Formats: sequence, C-alpha cells, structure tokens
Amino acid sequence: MNERVREALRSPFAVFTVLLTIKFYMASSVVFDGSVWNPLITSLPSVWAAFALIELLTDKRKTLAYAIVDLIYTCVYFAVIMYYKYFGIIVTYHAFSQIGQVKEVKGSVFQLMHPYFLLIFADLVIMALLAARHRGFRRWASRPRPSRAYRMGAAVLFLVMFVICALQVVPNRGIVNELARAERMGIINYEVDIMLTSRREALHEPSVVTPAAVREVKRLPQTGVPAYWSAAGGRHVIFVQLEAFQTILLDLEVDGVEVTPVLNRLKEEGVYFPRFFQQVGAGNTSDAEYTANTSLLTPPAGAASETYGDKALPSLPKLLHARGYETVTFHTNDVKFWHRNALYPALGFDRYYDQQFFRDEDFVHFGSSDEVLYRKSVAELKALADEGQKVYANLISMSAHHPFNLPAHKDTFDLPERFRGTFVGDYLRSQHYADKALGLFIEEMKAAGLWENSLIVIYGDHMGMPVYSLTKEDRSLLKELLGRTYGYYDMLRVPLLIVAPGALEPQTIEAVGGHTDIMPTVANLAGVRLDGSVVFGQDLLNYRSNLLPIRYYLPTGSFINDHAIFVPGEGFGDGTVYPLDGGKPVGADSVGADGAPLVTEDEYRRALDLFRMSHSYISQLPERPKEGGRQSS
Repeated sequence: MNERVREALRSPFAVFTVLLTIKFYMASSVVFDGSVWNPLITSLPSVWAAFALIELLTDKRKTLAYAIVDLIYTCVYFAVIMYYKYFGIIVTYHAFSQIGQVKEVKGSVFQLMHPYFLLIFADLVIMALLAARHRGFRRWASRPRPSRAYRMGAAVLFLVMFVICALQVVPNRGIVNELARAERMGIINYEVDIMLTSRREALHEPSVVTPAAVREVKRLPQTGVPAYWSAAGGRHVIFVQLEAFQTILLDLEVDGVEVTPVLNRLKEEGVYFPRFFQQVGAGNTSDAEYTANTSLLTPPAGAASETYGDKALPSLPKLLHARGYETVTFHTNDVKFWHRNALYPALGFDRYYDQQFFRDEDFVHFGSSDEVLYRKSVAELKALADEGQKVYANLISMSAHHPFNLPAHKDTFDLPERFRGTFVGDYLRSQHYADKALGLFIEEMKAAGLWENSLIVIYGDHMGMPVYSLTKEDRSLLKELLGRTYGYYDMLRVPLLIVAPGALEPQTIEAVGGHTDIMPTVANLAGVRLDGSVVFGQDLLNYRSNLLPIRYYLPTGSFINDHAIFVPGEGFGDGTVYPLDGGKPVGADSVGADGAPLVTEDEYRRALDLFRMSHSYISQLPERPKEGGRQSS
C-alpha cells in the first residue's frame, strides 16, 4: 500500500465516514428491517455531501468542522432512535418545539434509553479527550491546505452526492408512511426534505369541509331522531381521563388477583366499549383532551395544543356553556405543561384548576396524587352544584404516568416475584393504584350527592406500553397474562365507559370507536345538537360501523375499521393487515371469513382525506380571543 493510500485512509474524510456509517447502521437496525445494503445506499451520499462541502470550503479547523457534522448527524440518529422507541414513527424538527417538556418527562426518557444507544456518542467523547490531551491527535487534526485540483474534486463529489440524494428524495415524496419514506430516502435526506416541504401542504378550501362532506367521506347515513337522544339531558357532565390506561387491564388477573377491581365492577353499571382506540398525536395526554372535546383530528406534526392553540376551536365546553353550564377542567401540573395555557382558552373552558390550586399536595410524578385530584375536584364540583350551577368538568389523572415508578407508599398490589422490577410489573402496579384512586372518586361523588345526577365518561388517554420498547422479558410476561402475543390491537385500545345512573341500561357495545367519537356520543346523550358542527367522530350509540384514521404510534396512512388495523407500506398494496379477532398479520388483499375484504383501498384514501379535511378546517379557523380560561387558586 503506497503512502498516498495510507494517508487517505487516515484522513478525517475516511475516519468520519467509518464513524457515521456505524451510526446510521445503528439507527437503521432499530427503526427499519435490518437491511444490509439499503442504509449504505441511502445514507452514505448525504454524509459525503456534507464532507465534500467541508473539504471545499474550509482550510483551518477542518477537523472541527467534521466533528460538528458528526455531532449534528449523531444527534439526529439518536433522536430518531429514542422517538421511535416510544411513538413508533420518525422524529422531525417539529419535535424540537417540545424540548421544553423533556425535563418534565425525563423519567420516561431514561426508561426508554438503553445504555447501548449512548455508544453512538462515544467517538465524540474520545476525540474531545484526545484533542485536549494528545499532541499527536492535534497534529492529525491540522491538515495541510488542499490544492486547487483537490478542491475541484471536492466540488465534483458534492455535486454528484447532491444529485444522488435528490434522486433518492424526489421519487419517494409521495409515500405517506413516514417510516417507509425515511427508509427509501435515508434518514438525513428525509429530515432535510421535511424541513423544506412541511409548510407546503395543500389545504382544502373552507367551503369544501362541511358536516355533509365529512359524513360522506365517513359513509354515515342520515338518521331521524337518534336513539338515546337526551337520555341524560340536564345532568352534570363529568369526563375522567385516565393516564396511560389500556383496555387489556380490565378483567385481567395476576395469579387470581384483579388488576382493576373498581373498573371491572363499574363497567357492569354503564355502557362499555371494549373496542375503543386512541387517536392521539405528539401531545399524548393533551391531545386526548383536545380530541375528546372537539371531535377533530390531530395535526400533521406537533401537539394539538401547540399547533392549534391559537384557534377558536368549536368544542363541547362551548356548546354546553351556551346551555348554561359552567365549564371547568382539573389538572394537577402547571397549566403551561404541554401548552394547556393555550389549549384551555381555545377549547372555551370558563376556568381551569392546575398546580396553583392543588399545591402539590401528596406529590406523585408531576403534581398532586390522583387521590387529591379527585377529592379536591369533587369538593369544587359540589360547591358549584350547591349554587344551582350545572357543571361540565374534565378531570385529568396523572399518577400512573410512564415510566410507572409509583412511590412505594402508594403500592398496594402484591405482585408475584417474576413481575417485580420489570416494566410490565411497574405498569400493573401503577394502574392498580389508578383504579383504586378512581374508587375514591366514585365514593366522593356519591357522598357529595352528584353521582345520581351526572353523566360520567371515563376513558383512557393513550397506551402505556409501546410495542417498540418492550424487552423479551416484558413480551413474555404479557403473553403469559393475555394468552397471545402483545401487538397493535392490545397497545392501541383504551377503555371507554359511560355511566348515567338511572338513565342508561348497562350494556357492552362492540362497535369500533376512538377519541373523536366521545363528543358526538355525549352530545346525543346530553341533548346537544351538532347539526351544523364539523365533527370527525360519530355517535357510538347509533352508528356501529366506523373508520378511524390513525397518526402516531402507527405511521400516517394507518387506519382501523370494523375488522382490522391497517398499516401501509410504500402505499396500500404492500400494506399489512392486523385482524381485530387476533389472527396473524396478512396482506392488504386478504378477505375475512365472509369473503369480504378486511380492508379496502377506498378506506385507505378516505382515512387520509379525513386527516387533510380536519387540518384544512382548523388551519383556516379564526384566531381565538386572547382572554379566557380563568385560573382558580
């Protein structure tokens, strides 16, 4: 090997190429299917394009420039890994607007972070130490000024790599599945393309998005007077949103001991929907508050509170306020958490109760415990009711939050030894506590004389156990508990239970539903007409066929119908179907026992159109008034 070859192999260009190749393979192995050649083909050109620019434009501190590019790319790869481990999709620059929330959820971040992932930063740490302590490294870092011919070569390399990157990006822009698109483009190319094109989405004209148009896309027939119309009219309306609560917990036993005895009994007293699914986006809990109160879909990127918080959102609180209700919401953390200080006025709540009201009494995770939430909230509701006021209230539980490290003094669930110290075990402990605290809420409501005169809606906000971050031990424990492999069906289902003592007969309804369906269902029961309202959900008591577009936790283009969960590939034809009856995943052209297709391309296109219609409608709403949503202390 001659000296020039040896020198080239020792150059920063070669060394940093090897380092970043290792890193993009690390990210690809976590997020994609482990292809051997695809990461090299899609990711190396973007690396060499950046390096060619360094060689072309820098003389001094060239190695520092390489290290900066290394750091930027490494941070992107690391963020992609971490985001995927929770949300199951590719992170984009929009998530940086949520960086202020990280300190609040640092426990969740650390739980998801395998020490292996931190190795992605090892080279940067080593180089920093060598630069500070080793003269030989500093001499290596000081490269001679390149010749004019060398610069010309760098310019040609940049142009060639730029063209290759463009050829990877442009033909794949039509892929709606973010994972498939990033795999075809390469992670860095995908991120850059999102930055350049995300503000160019085509919106429907406002006149196009009408109640009738949405009904047509959802294939909802017109009805006369709906069943259960005003069955709970004139009652207080109380929403209880349960943190990270999944339907699999109900009726679940661990060695003969019930995980959720309170909800197991309560669902025998109300209307229970076992096939109800989350529809949240990047905002998780705050998105569930938004979606349940508006029947609108989540934005293409970012939390709804952040993206739509400046809009005058049509909502259930506003409709009930117009009928004389006092509308209030209770959340034990600071109202600024997930931009609720914008969300609550946008939704039209008359007042909100946050950390200032609860004062961190009996602190758990983010604020006062669920027990304090329920006790103080019900006392406030009683005070309003005693004034002759009808009340609409949201109570947002928080104690059973990821990563489910419940304080020992709150743990009353004696789990078998095999569950101790596991993520699944911690989840069961936390939700057993949440269920017990809910029992206190019921007792407080009855003692206050509110239970018999209320319409109570209890639902989960989002999943607690992402399939993407479970260990082999966790999967084994879940298979033992469920009798099947834990998958999307189990992850995405959250409970919905509606109780109106004396007004609703207990029953279980197998209709598929999602968060957007809560508002129309409750409006019907409360006797509130939605005739002129644009809503993307449906009344689950009157419509038994549904189409739920899903974004986050599954890639865009996914949907749930009456039979299956559909996840697209690069399009519909190469998508995967997960039957709701627990059958094995099958292709998009598969049929059910009755010979009918499990999913159709028409449903796929309609699900995408529903997202576009919702975003178009909200984006063109007027801005909300700056005042509104008084804080109570």
